[in-house]
Amino acid sequence: MKVGFGYDVHKLAPNESFILGGIQIESDIGTVAHSDGDVLAHAIIDAILGAAGLGDIGDHFPDTDMKYKNCNSMELLAKCVELVRKNNFVIGNIDATINLEKPKLYTYKEAMKNSIAKVCEIESTNVNIKATTNEKMGFVGRNEGIAVYCVCMIIQRV
Repeated sequence: MKVGFGYDVHKLAPNESFILGGIQIESDIGTVAHSDGDVLAHAIIDAILGAAGLGDIGDHFPDTDMKYKNCNSMELLAKCVELVRKNNFVIGNIDATINLEKPKLYTYKEAMKNSIAKVCEIESTNVNIKATTNEKMGFVGRNEGIAVYCVCMIIQRV
């Protein structure tokens, strides 16, 4: 077994789309990004790649490459799952914490969990999504950005 940690952050701005875990979030603000800005998918990708010792999201999908402009981050996640499998690992579990003041994410968590589980080809019981605020402190507290922290365990196939 190996464990990886992922972290990602994006700026929030009005009139931008807001996608988390492949799910469109209803909000008057969204993420500013080169891709679709799915900060949850990005943190999961980094956790998976880290666990496998395969670098980070920028190594595989650089934001300087125009082919990733406005790309679907869940497709990038699927590519990472395939890469990990080619290296003889499967995903054991994913645990992520979304740090955001608003909007509240309670009604979206189950859909995000199911979306991630489907792409990662694991049971939804092996995906956990938590959401918390920053108690109005820092850039997250001022609703200027969103941060996601994630751990992932991968298991070597025998």
